[in-house]
Amino acid sequence: MTFPTHIFKAYDIRGEVDTELTPELCENIGRAFADWLTTKGPIAVGRDMRPDSGELADAVILGLRKQGRTVWDLGQITSDMGYFAVGKYNLAGVAVVTASHNPGKYNGIKLYRDQVIAVGLDCGLSEIRDMAHTAVFARATVFGSIEKHNIVDDWVIHAMSFVDTSMWQQYRIAIDTGNGMAGAILPKILPQLPLDVEELYFELDGTFPNHEANPQNVENLHDLIATIEEHSYDFGIAFDGDGDRAVMVDDKGRPVLGSDAITLVSRYMLKKYPHAKIVYDVRTSRATKEFIEQWGGTPIRTKAGRVNIGTKEREVGAPFGGETSGHLFFKENYDADSGLIGALVMIQAIAESGKKLSELIDEYRLYVMPQEINFIVQDSADILKRLKQEFADGEQDELDGLTVNYPDYWFNIRVSNTEPVMRLNLEGKTQAQVDNLISHISKIIKT
Repeated sequence: MTFPTHIFKAYDIRGEVDTELTPELCENIGRAFADWLTTKGPIAVGRDMRPDSGELADAVILGLRKQGRTVWDLGQITSDMGYFAVGKYNLAGVAVVTASHNPGKYNGIKLYRDQVIAVGLDCGLSEIRDMAHTAVFARATVFGSIEKHNIVDDWVIHAMSFVDTSMWQQYRIAIDTGNGMAGAILPKILPQLPLDVEELYFELDGTFPNHEANPQNVENLHDLIATIEEHSYDFGIAFDGDGDRAVMVDDKGRPVLGSDAITLVSRYMLKKYPHAKIVYDVRTSRATKEFIEQWGGTPIRTKAGRVNIGTKEREVGAPFGGETSGHLFFKENYDADSGLIGALVMIQAIAESGKKLSELIDEYRLYVMPQEINFIVQDSADILKRLKQEFADGEQDELDGLTVNYPDYWFNIRVSNTEPVMRLNLEGKTQAQVDNLISHISKIIKT
């Protein structure tokens, strides 16, 4: 079988089970990861609830042990629990077997090294890929041991340290975990929270029988929205498949955009850390930058992608960074992202504001920002060239794709790091302005 180089993505490994991601390949990835890591000591392995995750995790563990590594078997965990384990217990790294929000026929592996540093294609994953391909590994003198570790209690204590629930109201909410891993951990923490919760799809099922566990897609929020509207709940929360992202829906049934979430948490963090730096990606609303400055903070713009956000947050010493796809990063969480901590901090921010979530969203949405638009294209380089020429009178930068700024509107278009598409994000002062801009750009792309 041809080596599936393409499943080694910008931020992790994801491919179709059996045809692309096999136990044999996972074993080689485990061996390569063990050799690549320079730090000695235990390496943790966790997995999600997909039907094949157990077999693939066992293969990764076998590969690590063949290279003489001690393995901590964490069992079924959310991805953010894996990141936490590296920081809390000073481990050499972690491999979490998950395909996050992808459909059930996919699986994957997220890798982090010591100090909770994400392993992406530009920072180690390409080397691990090449080592797994050649299958040439260091000769180990011993066969590594394996230890089972349950980190749930420590994780819950850590997550709870981010909030003061004495300030919360008795919120009535709905939570949809999409049959993903958040459904396993939330029952351990919800009894400690002053919340009246209706639980949707908490049963672990890696075939995702109700809807895909991708809350960034509005279609997957229909049941949550309907539940909020039917019972007049204060808000709702939806988690993705591996539990490292949480998306909120307000009391009016409106999905909270990633930019809104970044703004919401930024306000709270800047009260806690006055004049701090806040990291956000190129797709974030102009309003978020303006609010951060208004509240005394320093906005730091960087490339999209969870690896990039965490890296920049660490680099500039920011207490918080956010990506519009829903990944929220906290310095006190080892500069890593977390769906659970993100959800808790968003609730804390709502509670301290004394307002409804819908009131806060109305306050933060200064401009018209539609959902991200994806285009399947053949020649992205040519499209970028034509867009640069067409919008030459605008202020342009190429930090991540092409961003063009005008006084009343802006747009960013970039090639996806995970799919064969170009992603368009834009914003304007009026709906008509946004509609015209979408039409104009679409014609250029489709010409």
